[in-house]
Amino acid sequence: MRIIARKALREFWSLHSDAEQPLRAWYEDARHAEWETPSDIKAAYRNASIVGNNRVVFNIKGNTYRLVVAVNYAVGVVYIRFVGTHQEYDRIDAAIV
Repeated sequence: MRIIARKALREFWSLHSDAEQPLRAWYEDARHAEWETPSDIKAAYRNASIVGNNRVVFNIKGNTYRLVVAVNYAVGVVYIRFVGTHQEYDRIDAAIV
């Protein structure tokens, strides 16, 4: 998959250094993935939540952080829409962010 907006991950882990390794691991997994359907994501990440509007929520570092992406399955692109703490995540609507 092609990942758009990796900068958001780097900016986040510069503030939350404990998130760097888990986010780098997610990035590498996603970059090498070939997700064609939400089921492909669920097969790799059982705790991922498919929330509609092609949005997927990933738990990062044991659910300490949340990552929301929009996936364009047809062209193989993942857009990073949000990365934040669980508390910050509670203040957004993952389906429209």
